[in-house]
Amino acid sequence: MILAAGRGERMRPLSDACPKPLLAVGGKALIVWQIERLAEAGIRELVINHAHLGAQIEATLGDGRRHGVRIIYSPEAEALETAGGVVKALPLLGAEPFLVLSADIYCECDYRALTAAQPADGALAHLWLVDNRPWHPHGDFALSAGFLRNTGEPRLTYSNIGIYRPEFFAGVASGSKMPLRPLLDRAIAAGKVRGARLDALWDNIGTPAQLAELDAALERRRTRTDRHR
Repeated sequence: MILAAGRGERMRPLSDACPKPLLAVGGKALIVWQIERLAEAGIRELVINHAHLGAQIEATLGDGRRHGVRIIYSPEAEALETAGGVVKALPLLGAEPFLVLSADIYCECDYRALTAAQPADGALAHLWLVDNRPWHPHGDFALSAGFLRNTGEPRLTYSNIGIYRPEFFAGVASGSKMPLRPLLDRAIAAGKVRGARLDALWDNIGTPAQLAELDAALERRRTRTDRHR
């Protein structure tokens, strides 16, 4: 499932007329980078939720065929936040563990390798963590013996990529507006969330300045690559 329902307040004014997942970096929409990497990994059944300017997302991506995937949409009249959006889409996701990732991250990771790390040892979720960025210096969670902890050092930042069992969302009614963090805190306290470091180029695109910075970095790399061909 690709989470694409956020309003993108910090991305204004760019997100006033264009949904944040469709903003371009390196010549492609943020969400298209994600879809193409998922397709390359053999992940071809996608659920995408949307709210703000969601019709533009559907019109741009269609049924996903041009990207080698099949897309089912989960529209929300009002954004239900992360957990609420997943819960509404649960009937589309099936009974097996599923990958959840944000549309507004740029990640050069191998999703095939990531999906091999299914939640194990009774865990309800498996999350990937990255080193803290300047905009989030205190991180989110600690990692100890392969499990997430709410206390301890060093603290790392959640990459917005994780595999979840449907049971992780038990007790949340469909249509509820619910962030993910309270459910994570509950499951972490019960020792039910595994995790690992993500060793890949990763960036969370929150502001126009961050978008421009990543776009410039990708352009510099493309130019260097073309020069050495």
